Amino acid sequence: MDLQPIYGTERPVPSVTNHLIAPKAPFIVEVTPQERNILSGVGNLLMKAFKNYDNPDYISALHLHAYQLLPERITRILSRFGTDFSADQYGALIFRGLVDIDQEDLGPTPPNWQQADYSKLRKYGFICSLLHGAVPSKPVQYYAQRKGGGLLHAIIPDEKMSSTQTGAGSKTDLYVHTEDAFLLNQADFLSFLYLRNEEEVPSTLYSIRSHGKINPTLRKLFDPIYQCPKDANYSDQNKPGTGPTASVLYGNQELPFIRFDAAEQIFSEHAGQSPEAMNNLMAFWEEAKPLINSDFIPESGDVVFVNNHLCAHGRSAFVAGQRTENGKTIKCERRQMLRMMSKTSLINIRAVTDTHDPYFIMEEHLGKIFATS
Repeated sequence: MDLQPIYGTERPVPSVTNHLIAPKAPFIVEVTPQERNILSGVGNLLMKAFKNYDNPDYISALHLHAYQLLPERITRILSRFGTDFSADQYGALIFRGLVDIDQEDLGPTPPNWQQADYSKLRKYGFICSLLHGAVPSKPVQYYAQRKGGGLLHAIIPDEKMSSTQTGAGSKTDLYVHTEDAFLLNQADFLSFLYLRNEEEVPSTLYSIRSHGKINPTLRKLFDPIYQCPKDANYSDQNKPGTGPTASVLYGNQELPFIRFDAAEQIFSEHAGQSPEAMNNLMAFWEEAKPLINSDFIPESGDVVFVNNHLCAHGRSAFVAGQRTENGKTIKCERRQMLRMMSKTSLINIRAVTDTHDPYFIMEEHLGKIFATS
């Protein structure tokens, strides 16, 4: 059996005569103290040089900054990840202990994302952006997400939205979903930096590669017959069954990509699927559920980096600001996470971006553009 370097380590590569074992969990990168110190210094350097991570001069040369400033091992891991769509690629990386989070400087978790103090998050925004630059891809913002809201989003449990299928929810499981499944130009890559997760909420991941070879159930998902409703952030849903349709699986017929949102496509009152589509989705869901991975509980400073075409994400239900310790419920700081989204080609999305800002995507629903004037 030959060996070749994969993701900075040595892993056996099966010969063509061996049976491929479908990946069931993300690859975990244990970040070293030296790499963590380098990243901290780089974050400080970039804040002095560019002030903010959305500085056009910084973003336009992001790939150069990534290759020059990131620790070499991390750069190689991400560069390989960006073009690896193989049968054994799960579609998610976990960087354990990537960043030291100054909890005292961060202060109490605000009550919602609207009250987040982004002046305290600039360093983390620079570090996250470098990860995307190493893929290489460019951070973007979506009008469909908080009318843009910048390149970095604080994800914070909001008591007023605790029962919703959104990042601000908490009291219900957030079903696995690819980000913005209702868009044709959804993000290619996502990063989730955990500033704190004192409630010890598991991160949920599901990869289309975990099924192994395409079977008859999956083959039906290539048909463009499935409703992809807008997510729970919207109150102006189309009437059920009246929106455009798309396939769930797309791209290569044997090693496909996936566009899927269990909450909206299966369980929502707005799903509006035809009987055929719903039967296909339910059969798929029964096969997918046992493959959902909830083994990883993020800690402060961990980053989950996701290929949004291969891997869906979610989280378990929790009570914000509480955790169980030695059988007792105690108060704690509420969960806080930072999300960044990126695209590998600004050219391919130009038809749906703002005229004066190629990083600002204006798609509303499966190709339709927002009318903002």
